[in-house]
Parts: sequence; structure tokens; C-alpha cells
Amino acid sequence: MRKLPAIGALRVFEAAARRLSFKDAAEELNVTPTAVSHQIKHLEQAIGVALFERGPRRVTLTAAGRQLFPTLRDGFDSIERAIEQLVRAQGAQVARLSSTVAFMARRLATRAGAFRDAYPDWTLRLDASNELVDLDADADAAIRYGSGLYPGLLVEHLFEDRFAPVCSPLLNIRSMRELRRATLIHFEWGDAVRGDERAVEWRQWLSAAGAAGIDADTGVSFSEELHAVQATIAGQGIGLLSLTLVEEELAAGVLVQPFELSLESFRYDLVYSARASARPATTVLRHWVREHFGAH
Repeated sequence: MRKLPAIGALRVFEAAARRLSFKDAAEELNVTPTAVSHQIKHLEQAIGVALFERGPRRVTLTAAGRQLFPTLRDGFDSIERAIEQLVRAQGAQVARLSSTVAFMARRLATRAGAFRDAYPDWTLRLDASNELVDLDADADAAIRYGSGLYPGLLVEHLFEDRFAPVCSPLLNIRSMRELRRATLIHFEWGDAVRGDERAVEWRQWLSAAGAAGIDADTGVSFSEELHAVQATIAGQGIGLLSLTLVEEELAAGVLVQPFELSLESFRYDLVYSARASARPATTVLRHWVREHFGAH
């Protein structure tokens, strides 16, 4: 028989050592701080060494506690991963992919059927959110739009986004003279990137194009990027839009790009956690996303 203390006491010690707080460990384990303290004391008595130095406001690990903690932490991590993989293997095969609301609506939603064709044994679950989701708990991978710097995550670069004026061909805009008479369509970038040169706006494009006599602030402005796209498709004016988000309309001739000049913006990346990298769902998503968006 293995000569081990009670597994519950070891679990309590690992939580308390990881958080260096009996109170925080109690919240994690849904017990009282007193129960945590008693379990730690029983464990110390069982093995005959002190694991924590108890101060008036905080606890610290002793040398013995520091020696024991990493082994227990890694062991519990391994157990958790093994159980997670077992549960996934027994249940439905679900691949969870997160993305921004705009990219989901304009690009991913139209390709959901292609995923099913390529992986008939898998269910694709798409999560549209502009917030950063937990890539250990809430998704297997994410397509993110930004600088490409995501500390603690594995990053696979997909492509750079570019912005250019686009409009309905019915507006018949072909020159700067015609652009001066057109309604400019704008949208508001979020606070996190407003002012960043990669958050492309009409003023930047007009300056780069050497277009004089056009007021960059006139026209119609939307708080949401998708609404600016819809208004442009509806022929309400000419929008300075992400070529990624209107790629299908440009290919079909529903929209045209009257001027060659485009400006580089943020980048799209596939990201996932190191822990998720071994999941079959993450592997499936990596292959599928690279096939459809990697060679943009």
C-alpha cells in the first residue's frame, strides 16, 4: 500500500501553498478558513514537519513546504488533464473557437458548414466576444485581432488586416473629384486602441492619398463597425473598411474598391494556451483555421 497522507489534506495544502493564503484557498475549495487550517495542521502532524510559517496577516512556506509544493502541484495538474481528456473522449467531440464579433459575423459564420464537411465527427461551437476569454476553461482556441502580443499564450500569425475605401458600384465613385461629393462612412474604434496609428481612420487615408479639399470629419458615423459595413453595402456612402470583413462582397462585385491605396492595420492571430495545445479539439481548430485563413 502507498504510504500517503489523506488526499484531501494534500489537496488543501496545494491550494493554500499556491495562493499563500488560507482564506483564498478556502474560497477556492468552498470550505471555511478554519477547515483549511485544521487540514494543514493534521497534514503537518502526519508527516512530522511544519509546512507553513504562520504570521499575523499572512502565511509563508517553510523550506519543507517549498520542497513539497511543486511536486503536488504538478501531480494534481497531471491528474486534472488526464480526467479532462477522458471526459472529452467519452463525450461529444466539441471544438470551441472564440473570435471578435465582427470577424465572427463576416467571416467565420459563413464557413461553419465547411468545418462540418472537413470534420464530420466534430461539433464546432463559435463564441463571438470582444472580451478576452479564458483559453483554458472557455475555449480551445481563439482568433484575436490586435498587436500579436499575448503573454502566456501560444501565437500563430494568420495575416495583417488592411483598410481602404469601398462602396457600392452603383455610386459610381472612381476619382477624387467624385469622392469629394460622396458621403464618408465612419465607425468608432474602441477606447483600448483609439489613437493607435493602426486604428485606421479617414483622416489618415486622405492624408496618405494626398487628397485635398475633403473634410475627413463629415459624413455618417456609427458606434459599431458592423453597422458601418452594412450601411456601405446598402449604398449609403463610401466606407473606409477592413478589406478582410468585406472580402466576400468585393469578390462578388457587391462592393468595389475604387482606389488602390490601402493602409495596414492590426493583425489576426490564432492563439491558444500551452495547456490546450495537446487537446484534440485545439489541433483540429489549428488545422482548419490555417487552411481557411492562414494564407490570406
